[in-house]
Amino acid sequence: LLSTILVLTSFTAPKHATKWVITQNSSLSIIGSTNVNKFSCAILNYPKTDTITINQDIANENLMLSGVLSLNIKNFECNNVMMTHQFRKTLKQEEFPLLYITFLSLKEFPNPNQKINLIKGFVAIKIAGVIKKFEICYQLEFVNNNLVLRGNQAIKFSDFKLVAPQKIGKLIKAKDQLSVVFELKMKLVS
Repeated sequence: LLSTILVLTSFTAPKHATKWVITQNSSLSIIGSTNVNKFSCAILNYPKTDTITINQDIANENLMLSGVLSLNIKNFECNNVMMTHQFRKTLKQEEFPLLYITFLSLKEFPNPNQKINLIKGFVAIKIAGVIKKFEICYQLEFVNNNLVLRGNQAIKFSDFKLVAPQKIGKLIKAKDQLSVVFELKMKLVS
């Protein structure tokens, strides 16, 4: 009987949830290199106000994140017309116009009394219809009751069944390895 009560109470343990709105001055960059030089394609101003929710199960201290960034591929700018066109084409913009980053979990709750927190968590990235899960080391910084979430994740074109772009008779070839760098500025809603 006691074990039954313990199991039932674990399902009804209180949860603590906080909601954060991503502000428009957030950014995301994809950095790569070719056999000639480096390139960066960025969305410098996040055009929407998506919400990320952090749910903390007080009974077992699990942290679940929920929230999805949906990024329009056409908003990526590579500071070079040909590179921007090739990058969007490689990501299959016509068939899959959106790139998704789904926040899944954090290993611990950030400490608001500590200015910068280094915390690991999981995200799922969906590019060109292919989803891949990654563990990311976030840097969370509390600034004037707001939260800045920074991260950097190595990915590959081939992770998403994409072929790195090649130009000028295949003389210029992008390398498979990329780095996704993001800075999300968020305001507490509740």
